[in-house]
Amino acid sequence: MARVSFVTRERANMKWTLKKVFKKDGFRPLQEEVIISVIEGHDVFLQASTSFGKSLCYQLPAVLKEWGLTLVVCPLLALMTDQVNYLKGLGVSVATINSNTSSEERQRVMDDMLCGHPSTRILYVTPELLQTENFRRRLLIVHRQRQLVRVAIDEAHCISEWGHDFRTAYKELGWLRKNLVNPKIPITAVTATATPNVREDIIGILGLNLNDLRLFNTPSDRPNIHYEVRYRPNLEDDSAEAESSQLLNLHNWLKATRLRREARLGIEGSQNPPMSGIVYVGTRMMAEQLAVKLSSDETVHAIAYHAGVEAKKRTEIQSTWKSSRSFQPAQGRPNPTFSIIVATNAFGMGIDNPDVRFVVHWTPPKSFESFVQESGRAGRDGCAAVSLVYYGIQERDHIRNLIFRDAESHRGPNTKENRDVKVLSFGKVIKYCETITRCRHELIKEFFGDHELEEMGSQRPASDNVPVSSSPCDFACDFCKEGRGGLAMRRAKMGSETELYAYNE
Repeated sequence: MARVSFVTRERANMKWTLKKVFKKDGFRPLQEEVIISVIEGHDVFLQASTSFGKSLCYQLPAVLKEWGLTLVVCPLLALMTDQVNYLKGLGVSVATINSNTSSEERQRVMDDMLCGHPSTRILYVTPELLQTENFRRRLLIVHRQRQLVRVAIDEAHCISEWGHDFRTAYKELGWLRKNLVNPKIPITAVTATATPNVREDIIGILGLNLNDLRLFNTPSDRPNIHYEVRYRPNLEDDSAEAESSQLLNLHNWLKATRLRREARLGIEGSQNPPMSGIVYVGTRMMAEQLAVKLSSDETVHAIAYHAGVEAKKRTEIQSTWKSSRSFQPAQGRPNPTFSIIVATNAFGMGIDNPDVRFVVHWTPPKSFESFVQESGRAGRDGCAAVSLVYYGIQERDHIRNLIFRDAESHRGPNTKENRDVKVLSFGKVIKYCETITRCRHELIKEFFGDHELEEMGSQRPASDNVPVSSSPCDFACDFCKEGRGGLAMRRAKMGSETELYAYNE
């Protein structure tokens, strides 16, 4: 009875805490249902898009609890730091132990863990730390003291060798369910991208209780995103001309977007705040070169972001990107219409910038999971957004060769099995790009097994139903907008049918 009363009190305080602590006026669709399941002590699996606000689903219950520690396992230092700083800014008692934590701070956090009534509500750690006997021993003490409330696994797809971001240390997380017993500690696993094989691994390796498991998902596609593939002409003997043609194509698209915006708003573009966009490229050099070329148009301010940029400058770029401020134009230039980050895939993880209007992949992404995650950084405010992928036969074959070359040189965990997983994932990219007979939204949902989740009893937001239309996506992709004939004409410029895969049926 006491437990029921306590859970009821937590549920009653949810919206007050959401507003007073997290400064949000209301829950996004499905968030409240997920949080209630977490509060009630169930194991939870959540697969939701990058705009969903998955971290709130374990942060808010931790703050609601009047005692105890919530442990969050996170694979990315930048993401961990970003969330910890955000929570500290809200006045939440949060801490982290990672490679950048000072020895004094590490000792303070450890002492607090073991004091019997820790003041820390949320502790972020890496999966590698959780592998160590020293930390495991301390965590078991916290558990015996009845002060460990729940465990949250962020980026849970990293647990599976079928995943595009496999981390060996994640496979050891099965230790949690095997050892945190009497009482059993509930586990919340969240991810933006998980195929059926990855979901099976997450549930199996973590030992989630199928009889008590609560599953939630949002559609793998994003209804507010217009998905489009732009086919590069087959200019194998003149790569410079192909690059110039692609650059002109993007500049023309930006110009058309600017003119439509001015016509709709009735004022000149210089009086509007810049439209934000991300262009993903494959290399640091390409990021630098393309940023300069895009900025040759005075309506565009483009800046490169990659691991080779000085740390202080990267921090400044991220800070400006997350704020309402825009990047300042060069002296003598007008305020730009577009503010663009040209980045390798190091940019964007965990960055909650709601008003990104477009994401462009300059070359085909190396995995389908990363494509959906990166394109999903557009339109997080629910307003109309665009995903463009530039696709050509030479780029396709180059990436396939890179996957095999990486496996042969034994870089990272590239076993044969891991290589096969990467080939399979890139095969989905190929099918997505070369198919001209189906809605792109439907392809995304098929590749991520949305129908299978529905059969497993997963809850999804009722508000995500697509409006009644003669198009599966309400004309929010190039196939539904142009039809097979229009796509066939554009794709024909890329190469002969013998160079394409058999995705025409």
